[in-house]
Amino acid sequence: MGVSGQTCCGVAEVQETGQAPPRGSSIATAARQLVLVGVGVSLWWLLYGALAPAATWLTYTLLGLQRGTHLAGTVEFFLFDTPKVLLLLVLVVFGVGILRSFFTPERTRRILAGKGESVGTVLAGLLGIVTPFCSCSAVPLFLGFVTAGVPLGVSLTFLISAPMVNEVALVLLYAMLGWKVAAIYLSTGLSVAMVSGWVIGRLRMEGHVEPWVFEARAEAGGLERHPDWTERIRYGLNAVREVVGRVWLYVVLGIAVGAGIHGYVPENFLAGIMGKSAWWSVPLVVLIGIPMYSNAAGMIPIVEALLSKGAALGTVLAFMMSVIALSLPENIILRKVLKFRLIATFVGVVGLGNLIVGYLFNRII
Repeated sequence: MGVSGQTCCGVAEVQETGQAPPRGSSIATAARQLVLVGVGVSLWWLLYGALAPAATWLTYTLLGLQRGTHLAGTVEFFLFDTPKVLLLLVLVVFGVGILRSFFTPERTRRILAGKGESVGTVLAGLLGIVTPFCSCSAVPLFLGFVTAGVPLGVSLTFLISAPMVNEVALVLLYAMLGWKVAAIYLSTGLSVAMVSGWVIGRLRMEGHVEPWVFEARAEAGGLERHPDWTERIRYGLNAVREVVGRVWLYVVLGIAVGAGIHGYVPENFLAGIMGKSAWWSVPLVVLIGIPMYSNAAGMIPIVEALLSKGAALGTVLAFMMSVIALSLPENIILRKVLKFRLIATFVGVVGLGNLIVGYLFNRII
């Protein structure tokens, strides 16, 4: 069975060529790939364990920087976090690439179509975590949902959840800041997505979707294939090549910003600007985050550095969610399918959700 690897957002679409390979050959190929994956994971583990001593040696022995200086702290942070985040990114994207082979856009549409609004909203929020979605696929996915009969509020829940509750960010937060921060990010992101979609659904704004969306025909479904594990592993490798190749520069830039904050911003300096006592900081960071564009992986080192310098968790979460879920490029693309009033409502409702998250967690944590 042949495979063609055209991808969007790191998810391969497999097309059947009509010829099935011999069963023995498929088993042997799968076994070889599993062995290679095992070797790769072992090498990954060895490299990951050597990062801290390597960064220390490079900073203080090879470069000869003096301990305790701002420059040394910045350089050591950058040399340690850059390979750390990239290694974590490779591992997570590979695993998620395999997971996403079970959730094609067509299957996602089929799961959501015909469900009641309440059940559909919950399913859309959960599916948004594990299914492929980014700005480049906003128009066809939204079009597919609407033409399949998925309610507008449910479709928008998925639209919010997919970028906001990013599985890569979730694992990176767990690895770098612990399970409590990761759990807060997951629960708040899902809550904002589900409540926002439900609220917009209650407003009955279907009339503010561009007319051509409802006139479009849903794509013919056809018979859906069930890839074997050889193909699923290939999906994971394709995802690594596509996703890491697309976002590595954002990750490095994010780490560079985080390194500068870590090395040069005085301890607890941000407590007065982004701390709990600065009530105006939450709406300010939400407004600042909207026109910005970054992927979730690139935001994690900045989040880590901001928290280490005294910024409040709620304020940092509000900023991160605003950058990820309300980016200007995504809203420009969505203008192809949504009228301005619905886009403004979408931004307003999600922005309000981010404000509530910021104030709530600044108060209770």
